[in-house]
Amino acid sequence: MGGAPEDRSTEEIYQRLRDEDVKLTNQRRLIVRILAQCQDDHPSADELHRIVREEDPDVGLATVYRTLDLLERLDLVQTLDVGDGRTRYELATGLHQHHHLLCLQCGKIEEVDQDLLGAVEDTVEKLAGFRVVDHELKMFGVCCDCEPEEQNG
Repeated sequence: MGGAPEDRSTEEIYQRLRDEDVKLTNQRRLIVRILAQCQDDHPSADELHRIVREEDPDVGLATVYRTLDLLERLDLVQTLDVGDGRTRYELATGLHQHHHLLCLQCGKIEEVDQDLLGAVEDTVEKLAGFRVVDHELKMFGVCCDCEPEEQNG
């Protein structure tokens, strides 16, 4: 199997799969590697499948879905709903949920790594007695690449 070299995050996922006694097939290895390479694009299963098939035409869509489901059950992959009717995937960072900026013009998804809701969580915990364990924030708008079009249009 050719392609780009493995990076640290993919090696950690491979190790976690081995630790869970999950068979690390070439197809699973390829799907994880391609997902890591497409991390910034937040691909859907169909998009991921299309890219994986460029390297191995024998990988079926069902294999991609089963692998994503397995990775999600093991908390190695997170899903993201951006309102386009498709579930999007990204490798789990193991850190607190990061946030997403979604461009309504071009569909670009950008990540914000800062935890912007710490004060909100504290307030909810104090006022409602509700212990927050995680959260998700999506902001919809127009990215800087599309903003000039928006102003001129």
